[in-house]
Amino acid sequence: MTTSRRNFLRLSAGSAAMAAGLAACGTSGPKTTGGTTGGEATGTGASYWYLTGQPQQGIREAQVKRFNEANSGTQLKTNTFQNDAFKQKIKTAIGAGQGPTLIWGWGGGGLKSYVDAGQVEDLTSWFGENAALKDSIFPSAFGAATVGGKIYAMPVETTTPIVLYYNKTAFEKIGAEPPQSWGDILDLVPKFNDKGIAPFSLGGQSRWTNMMWLEFLFDRIGGSEVFQNIFDGKANGWSDPSALKALEEMQKLIKANGFIKGFSSITADSNADQALLYTGKAAMMVHGAWTYGGMKADGGKFVTDGHLGYMNFPPVDGGKGDPSSTVGNPGQYLSISSKASDADKAVAKKFLATATLDDASVDAWVKSGNIPVVKSSNEKLGSVTDKNDAEWLKFVYDTSSKAKVFAQSWDQALSPTAAETLLDNIAKLFQLSISPQQFADNMNKVIGK
Repeated sequence: MTTSRRNFLRLSAGSAAMAAGLAACGTSGPKTTGGTTGGEATGTGASYWYLTGQPQQGIREAQVKRFNEANSGTQLKTNTFQNDAFKQKIKTAIGAGQGPTLIWGWGGGGLKSYVDAGQVEDLTSWFGENAALKDSIFPSAFGAATVGGKIYAMPVETTTPIVLYYNKTAFEKIGAEPPQSWGDILDLVPKFNDKGIAPFSLGGQSRWTNMMWLEFLFDRIGGSEVFQNIFDGKANGWSDPSALKALEEMQKLIKANGFIKGFSSITADSNADQALLYTGKAAMMVHGAWTYGGMKADGGKFVTDGHLGYMNFPPVDGGKGDPSSTVGNPGQYLSISSKASDADKAVAKKFLATATLDDASVDAWVKSGNIPVVKSSNEKLGSVTDKNDAEWLKFVYDTSSKAKVFAQSWDQALSPTAAETLLDNIAKLFQLSISPQQFADNMNKVIGK
């Protein structure tokens, strides 16, 4: 996964800068913080490891500080790491039985590997006992916390859906409205090309940017169960008729010159794909919610003067998917080590229940330009004084809270082995060097690996 998906966004609320972004950022190396023992859990108390990088790190530190002040007899020890170092350290430590009590992560495939190895607690009954807490969280956030019908992690922090952005000025130039269906998208392609405007911007060299298109098409054509079957390890899941149809439609758009010329040489890290949209060289872009801040910061008056439009990905005519569903990052996740002592597990559960989504945390996340994974975050949006930012955050809230299914990004949902094979084959699919059937055949070989 490239760092551009993890970079902080820059918004504004009145005169204050609101820094937003996904929680997974940074490069390498651990960093100790106050209350830290300096390494692995040692059995001397409950412990919690998380990522460095602001504003997320500061909000997490404040959560632990409040918890420790309110529970002087049971201090929660912390240790912080930058992103790459965290991924390496947490996997090794948990495998050796020396991991922290509280395990921060992205859910999905990583969580499933912990579950398969018996390394994390089943929290299903605990959530049953804490029904009010569960009900306060967006229902769609539990998808990436669930394995085999059981809940193994608590959704925390923020939600970041993938969005269809559009340049309103570009649409005015061709006298058209934003697409309400996949058919509309295909119809718009020649109209924009005739005006010398690329229908879609795409940083295709980064590969995962292409993946977002398939995530939506699989869902809109076949419904959420198509990828769920793949995640669950169903043999030949990539050959589902709806999956093959989605792959065919994807190549139909590519062959129709739906994307900017040379998209396979454009990287998302450079934000060149965003620049194509706000300069009017491209009319639309499918990308993460984290790009809003970048476009506002770098796009001149594109955002501030109301030229940016956004919407959820439209339905496909005759498709089985629910048009309210979305894809992306439904949240971040905290699990409890099954190897921890009963006393440390109790501390961890108390922290989950009282300190991760409390009012102070929700307020801090919204002020940082994020939508936390709780229904009450809507009540905080009144404090956002910039009209554009307020409308944007309301859109993110509505998309996330009303989604029938919020599917996790495929390369996070799958194992590292399957994810790399996926990204490699997606690049080939977009370059038209393999057919939909060849794509499916290649991917079927790594199901469950």
